[in-house]
Amino acid sequence: MYPDSISPGALKTEDEHRRDICAVGRWIHDRSYVASTDGNISLRLDPQHILTSPTGICKGMMTPDDLVVTDLEGHKVSGRRNPSSELGMHLLIYRRRPEINAVCHAHPPVATGYAAAGIPLNKALLCELVLSLGCVPVARYGTPGTSELVEAVEPLVEGYDAILLANHGVVTYGQDLLKAFFRMETTEHFARVALVTQMLGKQVLLSDCDVEKLFAARARYGLQTSSNLGPVSPVTSETCETERINLTRRELESLVDEAVKQDRSRR
Repeated sequence: MYPDSISPGALKTEDEHRRDICAVGRWIHDRSYVASTDGNISLRLDPQHILTSPTGICKGMMTPDDLVVTDLEGHKVSGRRNPSSELGMHLLIYRRRPEINAVCHAHPPVATGYAAAGIPLNKALLCELVLSLGCVPVARYGTPGTSELVEAVEPLVEGYDAILLANHGVVTYGQDLLKAFFRMETTEHFARVALVTQMLGKQVLLSDCDVEKLFAARARYGLQTSSNLGPVSPVTSETCETERINLTRRELESLVDEAVKQDRSRR
């Protein structure tokens, strides 16, 4: 259930923003999108200040007084705790995407499984995913809490609204906190659907024409997203047929050996 207090576009006081972040923290914890003290959430208070979750606290147990205010360089302005160690990733997103006002980072298990496997969520399987996010690429691995993570996501921030972090988790962002959370929820939902199709052994993808229509419909639905501008585009039924598969020499030799063994067993 989503409380009425978190509504897009509303002018709010700092106290209301603090309560909103705590509410989203409970949502991601209750949905098992985070474990222990994982994850972080932030939003723009004003052009010069960021309100962020602190480091070392369960997101389902935060109180408004636990949150920290920093400047755009990450220096603490107020708060009795320290800001999240991954605030640098949030600040990069705010710098590169001026229209973004909230960032959510979590570890939803299925989407994080794709991130750990290095597999992007880029198959045109669900019209809702294509319409809202286009696709979700994988950023290369960067050590959490360091500049490596910031450098890993930097090439993808301007082209996408959700990013899988290799061997780590997911980051999503939006014009307000509700949109940032919804994009996290959408990413995990799509990952679950994609996994089911893989387990069933069949994926029926949308066509190039279908995807083009969905991209064109974004304005009609009032969606503001950069997701179709990045280098990774949704894989359609046409592009899937010509998708290149890269194998190492050892993997190729193993496949050949297996094919020979199967051929001999049939004789």
